[in-house]
Amino acid sequence: MTLARILVVLSALAACGADGEPVQPTMNAGLTVGSGGVRVGGGVGVSQGPISLMLGF
Repeated sequence: MTLARILVVLSALAACGADGEPVQPTMNAGLTVGSGGVRVGGGVGVSQGPISLMLGF
């Protein structure tokens, strides 16, 4: 299992409340238009106390 898959599974467990109260996930997205074309990017993450996990795409 790759590191990305492990991080997705752990963030899904934290977000659904499997280990306690559910955590509200965060999301951001962006669209950039330039001379090289159109580029889409963003990320999804969860944060609990001092620990944050963000996956970008």
